[in-house]
Amino acid sequence: MLAIYKRELRSYFCSMTGYIFIAAVMIFTGIYFMVNNLVSGYPYFAYTLVNSLLIYIIVVPILTMRSLAEERHSKTDQLLLTSPASVTSIVLGKYLAMMTVFAIPLAVFCICPLIISTAGSAYLFGDYMSIFCVLAIGALFVSIGMFISSTTENQIISAVVTLVALLLLYMWDSLILLLPTSAIGNLVASFVLLAVLVLCVWLFSKNRIVTLAVAAVGIIGLVAAYCLEPTLFEGLVANLLAAFSVNTVLYNFCHYYVFDLGGIFMLLSVAAMFVFLTVQTIQKRRWS
Repeated sequence: MLAIYKRELRSYFCSMTGYIFIAAVMIFTGIYFMVNNLVSGYPYFAYTLVNSLLIYIIVVPILTMRSLAEERHSKTDQLLLTSPASVTSIVLGKYLAMMTVFAIPLAVFCICPLIISTAGSAYLFGDYMSIFCVLAIGALFVSIGMFISSTTENQIISAVVTLVALLLLYMWDSLILLLPTSAIGNLVASFVLLAVLVLCVWLFSKNRIVTLAVAAVGIIGLVAAYCLEPTLFEGLVANLLAAFSVNTVLYNFCHYYVFDLGGIFMLLSVAAMFVFLTVQTIQKRRWS
């Protein structure tokens, strides 16, 4: 894994990808830092981090698009798939290399709260916790981009789909407001989510028995729950999806200075899930 990590990290700086990512993040965040904190005198660097979240949505697809799609396109992935290294170590090596590139500008941003403190009051603990929160969000974004890259051999498709996925996360709270609040509406939405789950089970297992079992248990469970207590479904899907809001976690850290341990656990858990799905995607290709 260490050899793959070094190789991938070196590749980001032998090309322009790493430099473009770091420069874009630092320039965009630097402008906000200058306007909000230096010119306006606002003492919270965390506020700048909230405003600069959009730049990560734009540049993370550039960082992740070539992680696996390029090797699949050039057929060099066959060398990795036939190597003694496990698929898990290959994926983790690539993932940690991308996270290292992601963390470089954040390491530089650690200076910003200290600069603010020289001009007066500063909230160092809250600002540094906010930087850590952005790193956790980055872990999620990068894992999503890497997973999408593993499903295609076209870098452009990988970048565009990743951008759309991250934009959906960015607009998550607004989209949740569009969901129905009635019990019957949430029952229908629950069936849609169940269909997505069944599709994922089929794609990764190709086992009809397991897929049908999941579908049957889900349908029976939803119908039984609705018949016994329909009020449980009022606002159910919206409340469920709200637990995965990236903006809520970021706002807890950056606006309210609350260390949202549950939110961090959610971000890292979903990131781990996408890393696992990436491993499974490549594993299937390895034995096919």
